[in-house]
Amino acid sequence: MRDLGVGFGYLVKGQRWVSRHGRSYGFGLLPGLITLVLYAAALVALAVWGEDAVAWSTPFADDWSSPWRGLFRGFLTAVLFALGLLLAVLTFTAVTLLVGQPFYESLSERVDADVSPDGGAPRSGLPLWRELWISARDSVRVLLRAGLWGVLLFALGFLPFVGQTVVPVLGFFVTGFFLTEELAAVALQRRGVELRSRLTLLRSRKALVWGFGTPLGVAFLVPFVAVFLMPGAVAGATLLARDLLGEESGDGGPAPAAPGTAPRATPDAEDVSR
Repeated sequence: MRDLGVGFGYLVKGQRWVSRHGRSYGFGLLPGLITLVLYAAALVALAVWGEDAVAWSTPFADDWSSPWRGLFRGFLTAVLFALGLLLAVLTFTAVTLLVGQPFYESLSERVDADVSPDGGAPRSGLPLWRELWISARDSVRVLLRAGLWGVLLFALGFLPFVGQTVVPVLGFFVTGFFLTEELAAVALQRRGVELRSRLTLLRSRKALVWGFGTPLGVAFLVPFVAVFLMPGAVAGATLLARDLLGEESGDGGPAPAAPGTAPRATPDAEDVSR
């Protein structure tokens, strides 16, 4: 249970960090704003031309009598828009991180340098195109995993009582886990930690991950909130990544370990990625 509070603490510390570094915060807002404009334009286009697309794709309904044709196509248009909105919510973080890779890399490095005892920050040494490719590839893999969980939870949602009580709660925890993975990947990828090793690290401290990602996922349900919380979320995820790897924090001591575990030495990125 202690790790839940520690995880939430990193979320708060990340927001505090960007509040003290106004230039970094403004810098980190740009990717979210760009993604928001792109998504808004896509949803507006879907609202304007969605009905025409449905009519084009259902020629068999042209001869149906009124009002059945209108009701059928109106229902499909509403479903199409709802699916587009759901897809936008599910992919917003991944797309924002991809668009903002250089922005968030810089922000994460500044957090590392600020809290590191020696003032240094790990660097991947990879060219930008390679980092973008790795980020896009890993995001697709994570979204596929999240999609499988989504299908399972959707099926369980039809169970009486459990589907209306337990399943939504599980959904928030699953969302929080994968959201944390996407955000922590910015710092962990710079350290050469591969996706499989990142997932292993996160699973080793599930309570820590849930404490960070679950409340953030709930906050992201509020329109436009994700744009303003993203810079602080990246900063907090960088602090969380340092904890997962046992790296020393700015006070000269090791990051807090899980209760009942022995302190760990900071592993080399090469060792972690095996």
